[in-house]
Amino acid sequence: MVGIKNFVPRLYQETIMASCARGNCLVILPTGLGKTKTAILAAAQRLNSYPHSKILFLTVTKPLAEQIYNEVRECIDIEENSIALFTGSIAPKKREEMWKNAVITVSTPQCIENDVINGRILLEDVSLLIADEAHNAVKDYSYTWLVKQYNKKSKYPRIIGLTASPGSDLERIQEVCKNLFIEEIEIRTDKDPDVKPYIHEIDIEWVKVDLPPIFLDVQKFLQGFLKERIEKLKNWGILHRSDLRYVNKTDLLELQAQLRGRAASGEKDFVLWNAISMLAEIMKVYHGLELLETQGIVPLFKYMEKMQQESLNTKVKAVKNVVKDLNFRSALIKVQRLHEEKVEHPKLIELQKIIEKEIKEGKDTKIIVFNQYRDNALDIVQKLNSIENVNAKIFVGQLKKGETGLSQKEQKKILDDFRQGLFNVLVATSIGEQGLDIPQVNAVIFYEPIPSAIRHIQRRGRTGRHEKGNVIILMTKNTRDEAYRWAAFHNEKKMYNNLENLKKKIKFDFEKKEEKIAPFLNEKKIKIFADYREKGSGIIKELADSEIDLKLESLNADYLLSSRVGVEFKTVQDFVDSLIDGRLLEQVKNLKNNFERPLVIVEGTEDIYSVRNVHPNAIRGMLATIAVSYGIPVLFTKNSKDTAALLQLIAKREQEETGSFSVHGSSKPMSIKELQEYIVSALPGVGVALARPLLKEFKTIKNLVNADAKELEKVEKIGPKKSKQINDIVNKEYQTLE
Repeated sequence: MVGIKNFVPRLYQETIMASCARGNCLVILPTGLGKTKTAILAAAQRLNSYPHSKILFLTVTKPLAEQIYNEVRECIDIEENSIALFTGSIAPKKREEMWKNAVITVSTPQCIENDVINGRILLEDVSLLIADEAHNAVKDYSYTWLVKQYNKKSKYPRIIGLTASPGSDLERIQEVCKNLFIEEIEIRTDKDPDVKPYIHEIDIEWVKVDLPPIFLDVQKFLQGFLKERIEKLKNWGILHRSDLRYVNKTDLLELQAQLRGRAASGEKDFVLWNAISMLAEIMKVYHGLELLETQGIVPLFKYMEKMQQESLNTKVKAVKNVVKDLNFRSALIKVQRLHEEKVEHPKLIELQKIIEKEIKEGKDTKIIVFNQYRDNALDIVQKLNSIENVNAKIFVGQLKKGETGLSQKEQKKILDDFRQGLFNVLVATSIGEQGLDIPQVNAVIFYEPIPSAIRHIQRRGRTGRHEKGNVIILMTKNTRDEAYRWAAFHNEKKMYNNLENLKKKIKFDFEKKEEKIAPFLNEKKIKIFADYREKGSGIIKELADSEIDLKLESLNADYLLSSRVGVEFKTVQDFVDSLIDGRLLEQVKNLKNNFERPLVIVEGTEDIYSVRNVHPNAIRGMLATIAVSYGIPVLFTKNSKDTAALLQLIAKREQEETGSFSVHGSSKPMSIKELQEYIVSALPGVGVALARPLLKEFKTIKNLVNADAKELEKVEKIGPKKSKQINDIVNKEYQTLE
């Protein structure tokens, strides 16, 4: 029997576990109330019901995977070597061996996804799949495809989703439930009677600040820029209201998507294209206004400077139009002055006062400050470290081009140091919001309100886990901060209402589970090799879903369909991008040189002549070059499903005609010259570079192997050592082992 150790289950955990025993369950618990331990109870129950089965525990980041791995080892009573932690740094072959011996595996979904695609991991014997931070199970996130595969292939599937907040949007919640095949929802709030005894009080304080007059001057110019363009959009009939107070970022993004959709469908309207460009300008300045109102001068200055530099080299019309606008230029001059004078946002001044007070009141105080933007987070760290007894460190995601970043190893060390009290203030971007166990945090400070119910709940849940906690939210009056405050409040309320309605009224409508049929032993599968760099694409998932023999390898093409067919795959956007940067012609040449029947596939429904500002004749010229000069067919597909179906059909036809093949034997047949060079290059110390001068000197391979050491040394770079090695190989008698 598999048992639990080092913790006593709470009543609500046992009640929830009973639901998990009945069917697939979405578990929604406030942060800090033991979602992982509830899943551990369910894991023990499944292992006792199916003694020779496996448990798969998935979570969204490597630090979270390590945290859960340690908790599983601590709390489930099985041999420690039966519990495995998968990370991308472990070689695939090693993971394959670990999987065979593991009873419980903790991993990120991307790791498992790649191993399932390659056939290194089989899901048949997994009796429970746990999806931590289950609100991520939407759209193309790895959970979606992996859970579908698991539900189809497992002999005894059971799925548990864990989250503190699945979101306020009913459609999103339904999508999470559909993608995880949820049959029941278990939800607890801090008001439920079985949870209330374990809830620690959290005081929420709103600290309001006024935007100073010098900031209002900059605001006036940025708002002036936006008003002009929004008025134009209204006059063109694109936007139906022009008052800035009632035009938000979500509306603008939705409008932008609609207009791009119309353009992609082939609509040729001058106003449409101008509106798309103008919306791009609005979004850029809207972001600048948000930085001014909610963050401060440092991130705004960096943003405006970066845009100005970009305008010198880019061909993007929107960037150039923004930078040459009088309102933008006036705002930039004022921002430059404020930056030189080191003027601080009133929030930053308040934050320093709050931190100073908190540290004075408690000797072992630990504080987390959440901030949306890396640039501002860096500035906050510098300012806080100037306060006596404050030791602040930044906690951000991995390195991005031109930005501050931390490796996963550095992230882990910072969290360990914070837990041990080696510093007392952690300034974190969104990476600190999800699931990280940071005990005994006395206060959480939001540098800005955020409209997302998920993120608001996640931030708030970093405190009050083991004792009373404080949440302090900084807010600039009469700015989008106020709108975000009420958005978060209403979204959270809506989330709980939607969940209750789902529990009471909505019947989950699932596709009938496919019957598992044992494959015929002599059934011959279609084989497709894909380049390992394609592993994240929707095509790979579609192919893996089709039960073909799919392998990821390092290839001279994106896909290999037979011993003679190699495929270069492009999306419409990538086709045009690679035409502009010169990659495309090299890739086409490589395809022609390596495969007897090369093929180019271009995927997407966008108008290929409209995705970039490129003259149509340049695109037509490249298509003509590929098809006529190189004799390579160019085929067009709509989406990843269409592409996968086409690849599968070609592979089936080819393999019926040419038979089975391997990745190493799949290339264009060599000419006599290439074969001669290949044979000679295999001699010790020769290689391709020396094979050619040797053949040039001796004319034939026969003359070369009959030459003595002195004759070989006549060739440049063939010295006594190499000539002796060659003579030994060609003259020594072949011996077999008896």
